[in-house]
Amino acid sequence: MYSLLYMPKLNPTLKITNTIALLRAERKITQQDLAQGIGVTRATIIAIEKGSYNPSLELAFRLARFFGQDIQSIFSVEPL
Repeated sequence: MYSLLYMPKLNPTLKITNTIALLRAERKITQQDLAQGIGVTRATIIAIEKGSYNPSLELAFRLARFFGQDIQSIFSVEPL
């Protein structure tokens, strides 16, 4: 079991990308439609699509469920 004193620090500079705009376009739904479908604001969808906000794990699962995809097919980490 790990103690918090010995937990390694996470690298906060990971660049996470997503395919939400592409998935929306394929399904012909608006940002507002998606926001209402998963229970967030349109501003949240805009921020996630732009990459200025990384969603919580719960929100990532809601997005994946909405699109019928795995989280890994929507979100990926660019190499450093």
